[in-house]
Amino acid sequence: MFLKSYVGCSDRKLISHLNGNIDFQMFCGIFLGPERINNFKIVSDIRCCLSRDLDINKLQEVLATNWKPYLKETNIMLEDATCYETSMRYPTNVKLLWESTEWSYHQLRLMCKYLKIRMPRNKYEEQWDKYNNYSHKRKRTHKETAKRTRSLLYLLEKILRLLNEIENGYQDQLELSKAYYQKIKIIRKVLKQQQEIFETGKSVPDRIVSISKSYIRPIVRGKEVKAVEFGAKVNMIQFDGINFIEHLSFNAFNEGTRLVKSIRYGRSLFGKITHISADDIYATNANRKYSTAAHIVTNFKRKGRAGKHEEHRQIISRELRKERTIRMEGSFGTEKEHYGLQKIKARTEKNEILWIFFGVHTANAVRIAKRLSVSRVELMAS
Repeated sequence: MFLKSYVGCSDRKLISHLNGNIDFQMFCGIFLGPERINNFKIVSDIRCCLSRDLDINKLQEVLATNWKPYLKETNIMLEDATCYETSMRYPTNVKLLWESTEWSYHQLRLMCKYLKIRMPRNKYEEQWDKYNNYSHKRKRTHKETAKRTRSLLYLLEKILRLLNEIENGYQDQLELSKAYYQKIKIIRKVLKQQQEIFETGKSVPDRIVSISKSYIRPIVRGKEVKAVEFGAKVNMIQFDGINFIEHLSFNAFNEGTRLVKSIRYGRSLFGKITHISADDIYATNANRKYSTAAHIVTNFKRKGRAGKHEEHRQIISRELRKERTIRMEGSFGTEKEHYGLQKIKARTEKNEILWIFFGVHTANAVRIAKRLSVSRVELMAS
């Protein structure tokens, strides 16, 4: 998994590299010799196996213990949140309804073919032509979108009703899988949510944006380039350039409420914390009060009158803010561009969390390795 994040290639190409690269084999603690691994799906099997038992906090404690000798100034903690986007098409209500309708219609055809019964009448083919014309338009008016949405809501509701009738009427002859019931449950929830959105014109809580990745939620970031992102939101803490995951969730959360928990988690990893640098969203009254009581220096903007050492405080605050802006936000860009976290291609929630974990800590391992190589050069020179 470290090699997967480090090389940034597909599972098939990773196995090809492993077969022909002795360095990769030594890293994995194996020696293939003339033998070759032909089953490239072993990478996916390993990923699924690890994701089931992944405990981020325990693993990070082990990594922190082993990396601590190579870190300086572990009393300074930087904190920020970022979003690691998942690989999925941009969701719209019409696209989501069409995908749900298409999957449901396919299941209806399979059932009728298996039971050797007549296919119930529906207007799927007619709606397919209309959706195809709609999707190929460069610009779509609000009236056209509303018309497509209304038609697809009606068609999806009818197909789900037909599926339910066949399930109830042929219980003895049908053996439906657990995956089918999970998917049909998601689609029924999508239908209910989309009907409410269409009628009220407002969003709904816990909104599903993908039937294949039903755990993904829209996260409003308020950026100029991307107002909304789809993926896991991570509250990250950093010590001397090394990142650790403090909190990961696919639901939107206010990172400003995580500061006290981050301080406690940072203490469990590296001991005493004397300085903190975080974004302005963390500068709440509760966080200020806790930091003052714990004698922690922050980069938060001052409230109230200036103290005796205001000039000294401003210098420290400026340096802390600069460190967070350059070093921490730069590390997020490095992880996304070079360690497979630009668009995460995992297909399940647990695999996506595992993908993020290894992407973050592969970047950390490379930073530690560079420091080790520099120290060795200095030692040889001396």
